[in-house]
Amino acid sequence: MSEVTIIGVDLAKRVFHLHGARVDGSVIFRKKFSRAQLLAFFAQHSRCIVAMQACATAHGWGR
Repeated sequence: MSEVTIIGVDLAKRVFHLHGARVDGSVIFRKKFSRAQLLAFFAQHSRCIVAMQACATAHGWGR
């Protein structure tokens, strides 16, 4: 089974949507996480590229 090579993250204040894909672009997963679940997920996940959508609510993460 191929590993996740890129994870797209839709940033928001309380809920985050993740989209994992292989190198060929095929979808591995689509998941919804709370803030605590998101941090735990990335702490356990192997190295990959993480692409984040920047919007007005994303500034809270920057602070």
